[in-house]
Amino acid sequence: MKAFLIHIQLLLRFLRFYSRARNRHGLHSPFVFELAEKVVEDSRPFYAFGLIEQLRKSLLGDKSRISIADYGAGSKVASGRQRSIGSLARYSAVSPATGRLLFRLVHFLKPRRMLELGTSLGISTAYQASAALRAAFVTIEGCPETARRAKQHFLQLGLPHIRLLNGPFREMLPTALEHLQQLDYLYIDGDHRAGASLEYFQACLPYAHNDSVFVIADIHWSKEMEEAWREMQQHPGVTLSIDLFHLGLLFFRKEQRQKERFSIIRARYKPWRIGLFGR
Repeated sequence: MKAFLIHIQLLLRFLRFYSRARNRHGLHSPFVFELAEKVVEDSRPFYAFGLIEQLRKSLLGDKSRISIADYGAGSKVASGRQRSIGSLARYSAVSPATGRLLFRLVHFLKPRRMLELGTSLGISTAYQASAALRAAFVTIEGCPETARRAKQHFLQLGLPHIRLLNGPFREMLPTALEHLQQLDYLYIDGDHRAGASLEYFQACLPYAHNDSVFVIADIHWSKEMEEAWREMQQHPGVTLSIDLFHLGLLFFRKEQRQKERFSIIRARYKPWRIGLFGR
């Protein structure tokens, strides 16, 4: 019953998102149109996708259990200190579609200094790091046993440039920021408490610059996360925000003459130029 109610709530949030979402034909900003074309619409099968999905397939069948140290809001569909690797891969890892989207975003923006909060088994990390093999990439994971598995997966996928810090985000974040000095790219996933998400966002703001992007996962995960997302959008330094439903993108581009907000969906899901709901 709990899982059913969660899916109903997500469906209602998606319908609200869908009502206001534009496809590429309704975008008049050159930068946003190019991002939609090269990130949202691109369906090319990049070289890394098959390797990462082979890893996911093997993890889904792994029934071995590990102890979980969860410092965030926890899972909505699974609970308990002991979880199987298969359960983590099924419920905690990004979906293949979201992983490919993250890869394309990194490939499009070409960041050099990247930070991820929430490694889990390393699926999302692998997608992002595979698109920026020469970047300085730091990822933080709170659970020791999950972090140990993720390190093994990075070596298995040939991604030795990833630096994994193990510990609570609040404790490890200063170390990561000191190491990177500047953030071209930030991905926040793994602690879906609204207050915590805002805390990490604010802590990272001094390291952002004109071409930075902050990627916030699961912005419609709960009412709290939706409120946190709106507060991030309203920050004076954020000039452009893009809602992709599962992900929110925040930009600090000073060339934006006024603050702009977009909700974008693939053209195949909304093929008409002007949506049923007016835009």
